[in-house]
Amino acid sequence: MGILNVKRAYAGWDPDDGYRILIDRLWPRGVSKTDAAIDEWAKDVTPTTELRRWFGHKEEHFDEFKTRYEEELDSNPAALTFAQHCKELLTAGNVTLIYGARSATCNHAVILRDWVLRHP
Repeated sequence: MGILNVKRAYAGWDPDDGYRILIDRLWPRGVSKTDAAIDEWAKDVTPTTELRRWFGHKEEHFDEFKTRYEEELDSNPAALTFAQHCKELLTAGNVTLIYGARSATCNHAVILRDWVLRHP
């Protein structure tokens, strides 16, 4: 069984990443598609544009952002499919959710990872 990781797009590829899924609605600025080594781009499980703009990566909004994003995931049929897909991939090795935000702790990737791990 693999490990579900999160990693910033600017950190570069590593063999331990396993299957790499970009989970941003927008492609990370300044990262070439070749250098990113993305296996899949899952736009349909990202926060809505409205929620992303409201959050603005401000730490003081993070708790409320987490609640709102989890509500979006709970009501998004694609999110459950994504969780099942990740779990299938994890049977073969590691899966890394790739994001572009600057903060390693204040971003939607950590919320999505935890949400995926909580769902069957």
